[in-house]
Amino acid sequence: MTEPGFWDDQDISKKVIDESNVLKETVNGFKEVNVLLEDLEVSYELVKEENDEDLMQDLEDGIKELHKKLHEYELQMLLSEPYDKNNAILELHPGAGGTESQDWASMLLRMYKRWAENKGFQVETLDFLAGDEAGVKSVTLLIKGHNAYGYLKAEKGVHRLVRISPFDSSGRRHTSFVSCDVMPELDDNVEVEINSEDLKIDTYRSSGAGGQHVNTTDSAVRITHLPTNTVVTCQNERSQIKNRERAMKMLRAKLYQLKIEEQQKEVDELRGEQKEIGWGSQIRSYVFHPYNMVKDHRTNVEIGNTSAVMDGEINRFIDEYLRRTMNT
Repeated sequence: MTEPGFWDDQDISKKVIDESNVLKETVNGFKEVNVLLEDLEVSYELVKEENDEDLMQDLEDGIKELHKKLHEYELQMLLSEPYDKNNAILELHPGAGGTESQDWASMLLRMYKRWAENKGFQVETLDFLAGDEAGVKSVTLLIKGHNAYGYLKAEKGVHRLVRISPFDSSGRRHTSFVSCDVMPELDDNVEVEINSEDLKIDTYRSSGAGGQHVNTTDSAVRITHLPTNTVVTCQNERSQIKNRERAMKMLRAKLYQLKIEEQQKEVDELRGEQKEIGWGSQIRSYVFHPYNMVKDHRTNVEIGNTSAVMDGEINRFIDEYLRRTMNT
């Protein structure tokens, strides 16, 4: 940072500063755990000498806090795959069911936004297509933060909801499905060959909020990669040029995943196993009726407080899944 010309390129300088902050956070996290351990060792010696109940309670509380911090720090250290540290691009697509599934997609959208906010991550909506009556037909988020992809790759798959439908006048129970796909935002130095003649680029009027300019000009961009039939859209920027740049980044991320899958024949490496959005393919079930329970079918983790889960408290699901996959 002290080198002449460091601040000439704001993008490069920001990347260096962000990397420096991550390293500082890693070191400081280790120091914090180490200091807490040393304090507990002193407390333990005092308890042995004085056998005081208050000191004993402080020691027990301190051990619980140490366990929690060690658990969090260990998980951060385990997120060491090539793209774990990257920002994440998260897409939600409702399955069959019309308004029911589209409303479920909006509920999951809120859940992931809440989770990101609790983590201190930034969230940008790259593309949003509203449902006909309620909810969303599709949405793409860019979630910015260290290890965002590392955490969110645990959310890839189909999410199933069981509830009494607010859209059914007969009060019947409905089951809805939404597919969640997550990919890392790739750096510019990751090479992905894209031929211009393989692209079909369409522009259209943005349907989302963003001011008069966004909604009255053809600023939104849809890019189709014809050989793979991969489609990406972006409409959050005011400029068509910027939307095109964002869409190309998303396309690069998707095509890179396809490349890795073909070379290594490991579908779960980056993209996760692709399944039909329907029965028998869900990774997690959210049951609101006849009882309250959220269960992850990969780890068998169950949480009865459905309201907390829908408010973004999904770290237990993510933690258990990542630890199991990292230990295999």
